[in-house]
Amino acid sequence: MKIYISADIEGITGIAHWDEATRDHPAYAEFQQRMTAETAAACEAALASGAQAIVVKDAHGTGRNILAEQLPTPTQLIRGWSGHPYDMVQALDSSFDALLLVGYHSPAASGGHPLAHTFRSSIHRIELNSERLSEFRVNSLTARAEGVPTVFLSGDASLCDEAVQAEPGIVTVTTHTGVGASTFGRHPADSIEQIKEGVGRALTDLPDAALQPMPKPYTLEIRYRIPLDAYAASFYPGAVLMSDDTVRVETGEWFEVLRALQFLK
Repeated sequence: MKIYISADIEGITGIAHWDEATRDHPAYAEFQQRMTAETAAACEAALASGAQAIVVKDAHGTGRNILAEQLPTPTQLIRGWSGHPYDMVQALDSSFDALLLVGYHSPAASGGHPLAHTFRSSIHRIELNSERLSEFRVNSLTARAEGVPTVFLSGDASLCDEAVQAEPGIVTVTTHTGVGASTFGRHPADSIEQIKEGVGRALTDLPDAALQPMPKPYTLEIRYRIPLDAYAASFYPGAVLMSDDTVRVETGEWFEVLRALQFLK
């Protein structure tokens, strides 16, 4: 069994301020350690469930957050950003048996998390086929396009609710609930145990994991915080300026959605 894990930080237990997600801030060290521990817990559970190969993508900020020596062998870690449109799931392909997402968060323009966003702070909202688009949704659809089921997610309560609707059968672990500018979280040790149990359950049920159809064709709309950004984005091939702050791209291919996001986000 070959497992892919994509890890972010804003859905890691208890994080409540951008200082805690920013590499050069003193508060970051605590959550770097916690991100590493929760990712390691997912790896350990995957190995206990029979995984023979695990690839982890460090998918927050610089892509240089996870402390590699704290991951179990034979885990492989992808650090930094290649520039490939698969982005947070770089190198994911049909050779993997499952995708696990650790530390994910609610999307831009939602109230589910004080750090809610989708890719960049310059974006106010992204929609796919008139539904608000999260980083979870982008990566789970990329996995689906490769024939790989997304079977586990940990993160804030609002995103966990979204995940269950989007990927029936997915196992979720709520690390905390966003309440205004605060988070109401589990004890970190409890999150680690819940992640281990959840990943184990998800991989035990893996043979029954069913892939949903891709929601093609695709209409991608990106609303920017600054209208000048929308104007500049409207020159991307196929993009249409729908209003002062919004561009639209329509396509029948998922990779073209990812390509547009790579250049427009």
